[in-house]
Amino acid sequence: MYSNQLLDAYKTAKNYVQDKQIAHDLGLSRQKISAIRNGQRYLTESEALFLADVVGISEEEVLVYLAADRAKNYRAQQAWTNIAKKYNGLGFTAISMICGAIVAPLEPIRDYV
Repeated sequence: MYSNQLLDAYKTAKNYVQDKQIAHDLGLSRQKISAIRNGQRYLTESEALFLADVVGISEEEVLVYLAADRAKNYRAQQAWTNIAKKYNGLGFTAISMICGAIVAPLEPIRDYV
């Protein structure tokens, strides 16, 4: 679930230990952060973009993965997952780099058009 990765990346970037510190920064309750972690609720676009700014992730990446998390039916989930994979395949992912994963070098976009 991308929201958890985003929350973890934010926590790492701010050297936080507890989710309640994230909740304070976002003006949310600890219960809402817990519900987001459990998949019962979702980050809003504003909340996700706030976290992305601090972590250094592009707005486009955050919004694509947020949409994938929110998809309500199987076909939509698969479509967003495929879009996210293509996005990752272009080497644009920042969360992977923050978490220490190795990302393939960026290939020319013209190869995908």
